[in-house]
Amino acid sequence: MSAELFDSRRCELGEGAFWHPEREQAFWFDIHGRRLLSRDGDRELSWQFGEKPSAAGWIDRDRLLIATETGLARFDLGDGSLGQVVAIEADQPGNRSNDGRADPFGGFWIGTMAHDAGRGKGAIYRYYRGELRKLRANMSIPNAICFSPDGRKVYFADTAEQKVWSQALDDQGWPLAEPRIFLDLAGSDQNPDGAVTDDQGRFWNARWGSGTVTCHAPDDGRLLQRIDLPAAQVSCPAFIGAALDRMMVTSAAENLNGPQDGRTWLVVPANARGRPEPPVLIR
Repeated sequence: MSAELFDSRRCELGEGAFWHPEREQAFWFDIHGRRLLSRDGDRELSWQFGEKPSAAGWIDRDRLLIATETGLARFDLGDGSLGQVVAIEADQPGNRSNDGRADPFGGFWIGTMAHDAGRGKGAIYRYYRGELRKLRANMSIPNAICFSPDGRKVYFADTAEQKVWSQALDDQGWPLAEPRIFLDLAGSDQNPDGAVTDDQGRFWNARWGSGTVTCHAPDDGRLLQRIDLPAAQVSCPAFIGAALDRMMVTSAAENLNGPQDGRTWLVVPANARGRPEPPVLIR
């Protein structure tokens, strides 16, 4: 399976890829470049921020909920205005947001980490109808946040620990039981980064450092597919397009000088379709 170039702009740290179903438009971030990126056909779009953004969900056609260094903010794509919704770890200036995704109940999950990726300095939070709740502490590099199609299971990873967990959720999307190990990659060359599930509930995971996206069965984590990409530090996949049958994959040029590193790629996974990203409910 060959990868095509989706966007040639070089991201120091590409992340947060998602498809806006109402706008039929792909969005992603260059965290270190403090940019939100998108495309409208052949036209390249970009918005610059004063702090590092990393992930987003959609509120409506023209507004996104964006995770930044200091919290969650409402961003207007039309006029470029940014207004804080809730602060996160305001007392920890050494931290920033990282991977995040909207859940099927209208909530938004977001991980935090130290700028220096220090061990155990981050956490995972959920914002739901005005409430922000810390769900897991002592995280180093939280990643791979995504959900089963029915919303009753969440996946998340700690890249530094090389582990992915799954956790049951209740009928409002809050944790119902203790997390269990879904993938244990410790000691291998596989580092779990961003992830997304498809319409069959299969788990698609970008593997930082190995230039691959892997697909795993939702029940036992069996490896079902492996896609090789030209960039070594792939970071986040997202199903895109009207049929959600293509996958964009961000990458990072951080500490690398290869001509393909930091670009955003497009692949067509075999027999796989994504699901529309659900909107975030602010209240």
